[in-house]
Amino acid sequence: MKTVRLRPGKERSALRRHPWFFEGSVAGGKADSGETVRVEDSAGRFLAWAAYSPLSSIRLRAWSFDESERIDAAFFARRIAAAVEARARLPIASDGVRLIHGEADGLPGLVVDRYGATLSAQFLAAGVERWKPVIIDALLKATGAGGLYERSDTSAREREGLAAQTGWLRAGEAASPLPTEVEILEHGWRFAVDVAGGHKTGFYLDQRDNRKRFADMVHHFAFERVLNCYCYTGGFSVAALAGGAAHVTAVDSSAPALARAVDNVARNGFDGARHEVVDADVNERLRAFIAERRAFDAIVLDPPKLAPTIAHAERAARAYKDINRLALTLLRPGGALFTFSCSGGIDAGLFHKIVAGAGIDAGVDGFIHARLGAAPDHPMTLNFPEGEYLKGLVVIKR
Repeated sequence: MKTVRLRPGKERSALRRHPWFFEGSVAGGKADSGETVRVEDSAGRFLAWAAYSPLSSIRLRAWSFDESERIDAAFFARRIAAAVEARARLPIASDGVRLIHGEADGLPGLVVDRYGATLSAQFLAAGVERWKPVIIDALLKATGAGGLYERSDTSAREREGLAAQTGWLRAGEAASPLPTEVEILEHGWRFAVDVAGGHKTGFYLDQRDNRKRFADMVHHFAFERVLNCYCYTGGFSVAALAGGAAHVTAVDSSAPALARAVDNVARNGFDGARHEVVDADVNERLRAFIAERRAFDAIVLDPPKLAPTIAHAERAARAYKDINRLALTLLRPGGALFTFSCSGGIDAGLFHKIVAGAGIDAGVDGFIHARLGAAPDHPMTLNFPEGEYLKGLVVIKR
């Protein structure tokens, strides 16, 4: 087993069981991409077993802090089985479930979602890439799934020096390829999921409970006019219509996503006349709505990741502030703004400050009705606060 030694004083995060070791903390030692190494402090004391990534700024990702543990096929089978069992205990109102959530499940760089009988997986780090065949076998055994589709096509792989890879890894016993579009049920609503072409693994399962909360709020407050920004395939549109909204305006810059939003509204039995889709840049469209003196009872802002790291936070903060200022201007008094950030570089405290600044610039105030996060099958652990990537606020305009 190869050994990597840390610089003096760089062992503190490992003693707190934080799973990342950055390039600058390494004093010496090398290994092949994804190879398991023994991590020691400057005095030679054991800290962790970790996967080595020679090209990433996150040079090591810890598998285990137990010196007696072996990192082998049985290790991955245990971790995967434990993660699947943990989800089985959760009251998840859907057959779309996040089964493996990277570091939170002790499998850094691995994301696996289940859509009915189909698994969609992302291998985002050198360690899980090296163990991919073993992980595939363990996933299929633990879940009994009929097929596993790979969606390892994100920028995270580039930072690991890994090429993008997509396609069926296992397609069951069928003579012909399995369909890449599946339908899931969520809170009784039907959604089409494209595991081959959709965002991430195909769908935003992390917003599952927030969509239900939005539907309930639309119903309770009898909101009639709803604006769904960055609507993707219409999850919040379906929620709003299910809550009784008279009309939903859905804005996105992706024509294929809007087409799927129209389809999802139809497959849930709602009148298409109640759902207007607008192919446009959200920022520009919000400004146009203000010029047209439009107003809405409820607005959803669910933008893409604007700050993947802290280094991008300042620029992203300006963008978040601008769209929230515009949304608060369009919101009727007594209306609700559901606003989100999925940027790892923006923590919950900073996001609150950004939205507060947007209110000041818009000349309005509001009540913080609720703070929102990802659904419980996307856990954050005590030792890995970076796992809290999705932050949300529900603001009632005064």
